[in-house]
Amino acid sequence: MNYLAHLHLGGLRPADLLGSLYGDFVKGPLQGRWPADIEAAIRLHRRIDAFTDGHPVVCRARARFPEARRRYAGILLDVFFDHCLALHWADYAAEPLPAFAARVYALLAGEAQLPGRLAELAPRMAQQDWLGSYRDFAVLERVLAGMQRRLSRPEGLAGALDELERLYEPLSSDFRAFYPQLQDFARLQQDES
Repeated sequence: MNYLAHLHLGGLRPADLLGSLYGDFVKGPLQGRWPADIEAAIRLHRRIDAFTDGHPVVCRARARFPEARRRYAGILLDVFFDHCLALHWADYAAEPLPAFAARVYALLAGEAQLPGRLAELAPRMAQQDWLGSYRDFAVLERVLAGMQRRLSRPEGLAGALDELERLYEPLSSDFRAFYPQLQDFARLQQDES
C-alpha cells in the first residue's frame, strides 16, 4: 500500500495519520524515538505492509506481471491500488477525499518535526495534491517517474505505465477483492492495541 491507503487505514486521530506516513520514512527499532501513539501507528503501518505482501490476492496480482517485471510488481501495485482507492474513495470512506486530503496536508504543515525525507516531501505533497490526484490514472506516470529517479536500476520501471494500463481491469478486480479484507485487518489490529 502507498501513502493514501496507509493514511486511510491508520485511523482518524492526528497521531494515527502521522504514524501512518512515518512508517515509510522511519526504519529500524522505534524504542521511544517518537510519542507512543505515533509509534503505535508506525507499527500498524508495518503490520499492514506484511499482511499485504503475503496476501494471496496480492500474490496473484504480482504474478500478473511479466517475470522480468516481478521485482518491481510490489511498487507498481502500491501505486495502482492507491489509484483504485482514490477513484472509488466513496465506497470505502465516509469523509470526501478532498476534505480528507486537506486535513492530512494541514496536519503535515503544522508538524515541526517530520522525519527525514517526509519533511522535504510534505510541502510538495500538499501543493500538488498527491492524495487526491491519484484518481487520475495519467498521474501515475509522474509518480512512477519520481520513483524511477530514486531506484538504483531505474530501467526496471521503464514501460510500467503501459503494463498497468494493459492489466487495469484484472488489477482493479484484485483491489476490490483485497481492500475490504485489508480494512478488516487494520480495524482488528487497532482494536487489539
